[in-house]
Amino acid sequence: MRIGELAARAGTTTRALRYYEARGLLPARRDEKGHRAYGEEDLRLLEQIRTLRDFGFELEETRPFVECLRAGHPEGDSCPASLVVYRRKLAELDALIGQLTEVRETVAGQLRRAERARDALAADAPAPGGPEPLCELGGQFS
Repeated sequence: MRIGELAARAGTTTRALRYYEARGLLPARRDEKGHRAYGEEDLRLLEQIRTLRDFGFELEETRPFVECLRAGHPEGDSCPASLVVYRRKLAELDALIGQLTEVRETVAGQLRRAERARDALAADAPAPGGPEPLCELGGQFS
């Protein structure tokens, strides 16, 4: 298939495919007329790249998975290098979850503090129909 068809089937652009080719992630095969030629295996490579990118992997982190597929493994994540990337990504995610948990706890604490302050102000507020609040300058509002 030609580059436009591959791009359409993969849900990407021809520009992205050329970039992947330049980065060595997509093979650069040519037909007899000099046009780029791709097969179903290239579509599978692109699906693997896209799935990993959707999960937050950097483009270079997809390389071991692509190479694993090219080596003939039915899934791109069964090779040792792919497993290393998975482990590293899990460690990054765990660290981010820890940071987000800390931020969440801080925000929850701020919310509790703000609600207590609001409740304290409400408890000190005059009852409806009561006296007018005093102005900070000592007078009453009229």
